[in-house]
Amino acid sequence: MASPSSLFDTDGAIFMGGRRDPAGCAVGLFGVPFDGTTSFRPGTRFGPAAVREVSSGLETYDPQLDLDLEDLAFADLGAVTIPFGAPEPVVAAVRVATEQVLALGLAPLMLGGEHSISSGAVAAVAARHPDLVLVQLDAHADLRQEWLGSQHSHACAMRRCLEVLPSGELRQIAIRSGTREEFTELRQSGRLVAIEKMAAALRPLRGRPLYLTVDLDWFDPAVMPGTGTPEPGGFLWSDFAALVDELRHHTLVAADVVELAPLLDPTGVSSVLAAKVTRSLLLLLGHTGA
Repeated sequence: MASPSSLFDTDGAIFMGGRRDPAGCAVGLFGVPFDGTTSFRPGTRFGPAAVREVSSGLETYDPQLDLDLEDLAFADLGAVTIPFGAPEPVVAAVRVATEQVLALGLAPLMLGGEHSISSGAVAAVAARHPDLVLVQLDAHADLRQEWLGSQHSHACAMRRCLEVLPSGELRQIAIRSGTREEFTELRQSGRLVAIEKMAAALRPLRGRPLYLTVDLDWFDPAVMPGTGTPEPGGFLWSDFAALVDELRHHTLVAADVVELAPLLDPTGVSSVLAAKVTRSLLLLLGHTGA
């Protein structure tokens, strides 16, 4: 098995309170600075670094969860070393890196980068948890077979995840954009969950291992302008907080936060929101995962 030092680049900032040494930690955070299949506005490769850099502006204490990062041992392992070019080798590198995080006994939390990277992490986690359920927050369905000549485009993220998810169980929360074909599939499959039915739809999954993938364009552009494919009609922090209230009763074993393009938001507020999402997920993973 490859050593962590050969898989991760540890230059740059560390998410607040994190450590490089994974010994004794519960969660392993890592970044994947990739936006090779961006189809509208690029820049998500800068997302992981931006989340780390602004994280020091947040309190370590989360009043909603009544938990504090100062009480959680977590490792910030750095950025996955990825090749330039096609997405397939990147997805493969993400899978190897996630397998390493799991082998260290850590719950993985991945920062993107674009959404195409999620299938690599989901494949690794599903190999450990065959009954894994994938929960998606996203503006877009991401169910295309291919887009702009690539089967690993970020527009195909959930299609590729379904191919590596043995349970086939995907819950797509309040998707609001996609093709006619994607929405036909969403409705016929029963995977589409309305925002007002979110808690009720997830409640029967308590006790099952969950992977949460958060595409930040799920949030409304009014609060998350720093993303490559903004979609009006999105959601606010209170909606995410409602999900967190339900997830405290679940077994969250892994998560990712993707599609932050920080240079598109000169105010920096998008990066702060992404860092706050990351804080919530670190605390949930540290107390319910593994």
